[in-house]
Amino acid sequence: MNPYLRKAAVIAHLTCSVGWLGAVACFLALAVAGLTSSDVSTVRAAYLAMGLISWFVIVPLSIASPLTGVIQSLGTAWGLFRHWWVVVKLLITLPSTAFLLLHMRAIDRLARVAAETTLASNDLRALRIQLATDAGAAVVVLLVVVVLAIYKPRGVTRYGQRHQTVQPTT
Repeated sequence: MNPYLRKAAVIAHLTCSVGWLGAVACFLALAVAGLTSSDVSTVRAAYLAMGLISWFVIVPLSIASPLTGVIQSLGTAWGLFRHWWVVVKLLITLPSTAFLLLHMRAIDRLARVAAETTLASNDLRALRIQLATDAGAAVVVLLVVVVLAIYKPRGVTRYGQRHQTVQPTT
């Protein structure tokens, strides 16, 4: 990968990854506001916004982040399967995206109820708590991915070891 294309891949991956983290942090703030506020209009607005943020920001970024990460890894010396920190990041982000997609039904349900009715403080309380808890866990998981990307802990996979020991023939 030429240097300009490599930098573009890095920029795309960083933008998607940090954007995903920021969007989930906003989702968490809305979930906490919806769970704790006694103002009916705040609660309604929070759950309506959560539905929009999920489909139009979080889901696209959760798909783009691992995709741009794979593209980036294939064009850099880090590789996709050479270093454990890259493999671990991939093994965290792919299930995180799948988990998000599975939970979109619950988010949609809460947004739909908020659009159609006025939520009382006890309405769908377990679901509201679950969404706030899941968002908090997602922030922690995404922060772990950021830490891995910044610190790049040592450790080469077996594939990476084989790749390092192979000498090019001239």
